[in-house]
Parts: sequence; C-alpha cells; structure tokens
Amino acid sequence: MVEWIMSPYRKQLLDPLLVNNPITVQILGLCSALAVTSALLPAVVMSIAVTCVLMFANVTVSLLRRAMPKSIRLIIEMTLIASAVIVVDQVLQAFVPDIAEILSVFVGLIVTNCLVLGRTEAYAMHNGVWASLADGLGNGLGYSVILIVVGSIRELFGSGSLLGRQILRTQAEGGWYTPNELMLLAPSAFFIIALLIWAMHAFGQVRRRDSAAAPVRESR
Repeated sequence: MVEWIMSPYRKQLLDPLLVNNPITVQILGLCSALAVTSALLPAVVMSIAVTCVLMFANVTVSLLRRAMPKSIRLIIEMTLIASAVIVVDQVLQAFVPDIAEILSVFVGLIVTNCLVLGRTEAYAMHNGVWASLADGLGNGLGYSVILIVVGSIRELFGSGSLLGRQILRTQAEGGWYTPNELMLLAPSAFFIIALLIWAMHAFGQVRRRDSAAAPVRESR
C-alpha cells in the first residue's frame, strides 16, 4: 500500500535530498541553518518543525488553491503558515521547553522562511494534495539532512559530543581532544554550508556529464 502511494511521487521525495536540495541548490532557509546548528539536538528539532510546517502548508494550500482569490493569495498562504508555526511553537514550549528556549525566535521566523512560502507558491498552488504532501516531505527531509550534517560536525568538533553524549574525550577530562571553539560560532556554519554547496554542485556536474555520455556509450 505504501509503495503504491509513494511510487508516483518518488521524484518529489528524492530530488530535494541531492539533486535539488533546498539549502545547497535552491539556497533557501540559510538563516536557521546558520543560527541553530551549534548543537545537533536543536538542529534536529528545527528540522522536524520546518518539515511539519512545510507538509501542512503544502497540503492546505493545495486543497484551497482553486478557492483562493488571486488578489489575497499570498496573505492566505502566510496566514496558514503562521498558524502552523504557532501550533509548532506551542508544542515545543509544552514538551521540550529547554530546546524551545535555545531555538527562541528562530521557530517564529519559520513564517518568513523562503523555503516554506516558496514551495507553497511554486508547487502546492499548481499540484494535487498527494503530490504537494510528498513535495513538502521531500523538501523538509532535504533541509533536515543539511541541518543535521552541519549540527553534527559543529557539535562533534566544537565540544567533542553528539546529542550531549561525549564522543571525543577532551583534555579537560584527561583525554586527547582539544575542542575547537571556532566550530561553535556562526562563521563555522557558513564555511561548512559553503563546502556542502560546492560538493553538491560538483556532484550535479558529474551526474549531468555521465547522463550526457551514456547514450554515446550505448551507440557504440
């Protein structure tokens, strides 16, 4: 049953992971990627929050797309996104108040995240509910992968831990590792994301070159 539902939407689910990643290819959602990735746990929570908002916004806009007047379309979309963000923020404050305090204003700024509004306007306004749901989930996962990678690198090399558990024993605890505190500052996230953007573009160039050369090899 799951395969029957998901197979037509494989492109929407998988393309944002590598081929058209929201952060490294579309260059969207960079503010939160720079701000909340000093540790892995806030990055994971932010990833879940953005994915939930994306899926809700895409589905609701897809359902209402034929009923929304063009003159107030963007206002309605922003209202739907803001409603989802308020619910997510209240859930975080109720169940994980410590993480909600770390994320602070950045959860509220999901409302202005270009990724969320961009997907609702560019995709959900022109496609059905299931396709929009798959697109929201796929872009949320693509966004999450980058945040989790950046958060893991910064926490591991910045404090020697992951999710608060010590992985690299520091010299202060009698170990060998000296934490690189530069990794806990925002500029480190900028450089890590820049390297990921370079890697994604290099991967895309190799992929396009291989696909272009494939028919030549077959003809031989």
